[in-house]
Amino acid sequence: DEAALFEDPDFAADDSSLFSDYTTPLPRLVGRVTWLRPQHICKGPCLFSESLPDAYPKQGILGDCWLLCACTVLLKSRALLEQVMPPRQCVWGETGYCGEFRFRFWHCGSWQEVCVDDRLPCANNKLCFSRCHSTSAFWVALLEKAYAKLHGSYEELWAGQVCEAMVDLTGGVAKRWSLKKAVDTPTGRRLLPELSEEMRKRSYISCCVHSTPAGVPELGQFHALSVLEWTHVKTRSGEHVWLLRIRNPWGRRCWGGAWKEGGVGWNSLELSCSQDLLARTQEAEFWVDETEFQQEFDEVTAGYPISDDFHLQSIYTGSSLIHSQQIGGCWVKGQSAGGCRNNSSYGSNPKFWLRVQEAGEVLLTLLQCRPWSSRRSYTLLPPGGSKRTQKQAHYQAIALHVWKVDRKYFNLAQTLNSEPCASSHMHAYDREVVVHTHLSAGYHLLITSTFRQGAEGHFLLRVHSTSAVGLSAVKVWAEPQCVGGEWEAVSTSGRWTAGSTAGGSRNFPSHGQNPRVPLTVTYDPGGTNIKVTLCQHSPENDLHAIGFHIYKVPDGEAVSMVISGAVQPTVSCVPHSHSQEVSVQCRLPPAGYIILPSTYQPDCSAEYTLTIEHRIHRKVLSSRERLGQTVQEVNSDSLFALVSGGELLTLVFLFSV
Repeated sequence: DEAALFEDPDFAADDSSLFSDYTTPLPRLVGRVTWLRPQHICKGPCLFSESLPDAYPKQGILGDCWLLCACTVLLKSRALLEQVMPPRQCVWGETGYCGEFRFRFWHCGSWQEVCVDDRLPCANNKLCFSRCHSTSAFWVALLEKAYAKLHGSYEELWAGQVCEAMVDLTGGVAKRWSLKKAVDTPTGRRLLPELSEEMRKRSYISCCVHSTPAGVPELGQFHALSVLEWTHVKTRSGEHVWLLRIRNPWGRRCWGGAWKEGGVGWNSLELSCSQDLLARTQEAEFWVDETEFQQEFDEVTAGYPISDDFHLQSIYTGSSLIHSQQIGGCWVKGQSAGGCRNNSSYGSNPKFWLRVQEAGEVLLTLLQCRPWSSRRSYTLLPPGGSKRTQKQAHYQAIALHVWKVDRKYFNLAQTLNSEPCASSHMHAYDREVVVHTHLSAGYHLLITSTFRQGAEGHFLLRVHSTSAVGLSAVKVWAEPQCVGGEWEAVSTSGRWTAGSTAGGSRNFPSHGQNPRVPLTVTYDPGGTNIKVTLCQHSPENDLHAIGFHIYKVPDGEAVSMVISGAVQPTVSCVPHSHSQEVSVQCRLPPAGYIILPSTYQPDCSAEYTLTIEHRIHRKVLSSRERLGQTVQEVNSDSLFALVSGGELLTLVFLFSV
């Protein structure tokens, strides 16, 4: 009974589910779409065809090649397929069929179930959007509809990143590289040799073009394709060549290079080898060699293989990353949104302890969490997708840094003034940044940051490793050594003058010409004992990049000491930051020092104020108070005698700020 079949009230069969902002070519369908169930589109509909090639996705008029490339991942793993499409759902012609289908997508640490009806958008009784190569199989069309529901409409799927869809469909990790920049790989070499032959077979690989390649004139711009096979062959001349079998989600061959059907490349192989390779290609597939691949394609995305028990496998070493932890957090303006390392407020960003039980391989990811309908960002030139009108980006530029620390003697300021042992190298406007590294046993400090100070957002921090790990938030940041004691502050004003006292940073030989502020440290109680703040008096729209260095000097040589590039500072407040104010807290042993405040570029004139806070010694006092009498203060070494019949109140005063 058609009337009894499920109709999804949250994703109606009308234009509200098709369109969002009418900025893509999709609105040409307005008034031409009818919504049909599979049994009205073909005879004998099914979810999957018996032939694997017939189950592959085929793109329609919707620009979601990025999603379809990720869908091919599910065809390599039955466990993943059943995770996304729960088994034993009643289909057409079966008792219990009700027109409803369930899917699961991974979102910010957990799997989210989505239910849709099976009414699909059609034109002339044929599916408008994606389908399987077999016209009677509907798993792709239904999955696409469920994914569109999460994003708000089909139009929201126009243009995207393959790596994002891979993570949504697997709950795993995907890494994206530029084939034009060798430095993008962790070891600084080009990508292809990084993956072992076994990993080339097991990994989920996709590639894309940003502009029309010479070998694929019909592809145009921004198109993603799937790498199905990576095989090694030997030519008749004895040369070793890597060949890649690539599938175009458009469903047709489109390659004009040396390895097209009938191309000159096949003449270099033995006939039996050529025939075997050509026999493997289906309607939408073609071969390219490694050199051609590097020249004609712009990006490659590799998804980490996932075992049947959902453990990741390293794409670099093949090791099983059987231990995993995850924890959520957020950047809050004025509290924990300290910005990048250029800002003195960097230390206020969310911080986490990572305890590694044994040295081993570690994979860290920082994922921005957004509601499904607002997680995408668009630009005029989106990699791996199709051209779309520019919208305001929803993603922040984010980064992740790691320091090895001795938690027992940990000092935040000193740690942040040292180089991290691992990082994402730069802030990126990506949904997720990935750090692959090897860490020694012990504690590590992880800091998540946005590039802009005050930028807000939620995130998920994930860790996958070969050895057991513990991940916990540093919930309250207060260094014990900074809390007690009394502080005295001294401020001095000065000026950088072009041509005389504006020497610039240590990158310039004139650095020693900067103003010199003497500093004498006499008290070291352990822990932080000095705070230095540099404030420039420049308009907010004309700020210089400022910072300072603290140098230890021999007695009496603060003025005559020669400051050159060979002289290493004891403490530095760098990198120079375009901020009104920068500061640093540190521990300095008793000695004489000089502070050189500077702008990054020489010959930048500006006025500044340098404030130095010293931690000073005060004895702890006790007070003895009797009712009706004044308070008596004595040295803490004195002994108090209790007076019988009286009421005694003993207070301990700690002088602090």
